Amino acid sequence: MALVAGAALCGAVAAQAQDIKERNLRFAFSLAQDHPFGTGAKKFADAVAQKSGGKMKVTLFPGAVLGSDPQNLSAIRGGTLDFTSMATGLVASIDKQQMVFDLPFLFNNAQEAYAIADGPIGRKMQEDLAPHGVVGLGVWDLGFRHMTNSRRPIARLEDVQGLKIRVIASPIFVDLFTTLGANPVPMTFGELYGALESRTVDGQDNPLGVIESAKFAEVQKFLSLTRHVYTGMPLLMSKKTWDAMSEAERKIIREAADEAKKVQREATLAKEAQAVEGLKKTMQVNEVSPQELARLRQKVQPVVDKFSREVGEGVYKQVVDELARLRGGK
Repeated sequence: MALVAGAALCGAVAAQAQDIKERNLRFAFSLAQDHPFGTGAKKFADAVAQKSGGKMKVTLFPGAVLGSDPQNLSAIRGGTLDFTSMATGLVASIDKQQMVFDLPFLFNNAQEAYAIADGPIGRKMQEDLAPHGVVGLGVWDLGFRHMTNSRRPIARLEDVQGLKIRVIASPIFVDLFTTLGANPVPMTFGELYGALESRTVDGQDNPLGVIESAKFAEVQKFLSLTRHVYTGMPLLMSKKTWDAMSEAERKIIREAADEAKKVQREATLAKEAQAVEGLKKTMQVNEVSPQELARLRQKVQPVVDKFSREVGEGVYKQVVDELARLRGGK
């Protein structure tokens, strides 16, 4: 009996090993390798290799070397790229539900965003990407966005007015900055540094880790800590690649994605704390008073009202109700 049991176990292990094929997979993203996102991507690649016994290899292509975020999203859907990640505002081009993460002043802290992304609401939103040729593998953390520019500190609502601000190519960001009185200019991340350097645009908004790793301090003088939008970064996989995999291979991908998400989020939170101090050495950094943040929030309420309808009032209500519960409400 022991011999039979041993043979069965060996057979099961061999069968599982047979289910894992030699695969060379590509993971492209716009951020720098030394950004916390790059740290998470490396963890993902290492975990896939380790769990597959070296059979499945993930090669990283940081810094938009394979194309812009919209190009990468198209390649994922077409099956010519295996993995990518980008801001929820860009993923919203294929599923408007994703815009709920971009509603201004929605989250008070990263933990609230994680709770929505990892809970039933977020999991359903990830599943809903499948009809668009995309498999969602969880939401990584880019952080809260702040404004930089080369003209003046933004301490009041009026300071935003008239600034030419680069925004991601998302309707909610265009409307947000238009409502604040700025002149929004949609532009890919790969074009941004040059546009700031040439003064084609006055400023931009991004989380602190991005501002630091992209070296925007070289071409921007003022950093204003506005925390106006939280940016999640869904990890996306080509459904064509996913459908061609065995259950054993899919399990490896999901487990590696979950492990990498934890590492990436921890790296982002650590970088946020460290980046402010580093940026203060090269930029003029200012806080925005609670009173002025309240004015900004009130000014952009029409944007929240408009896009919460586009997201789907059911989804928006679920998020608001869950946030109230997390905050100790009803």
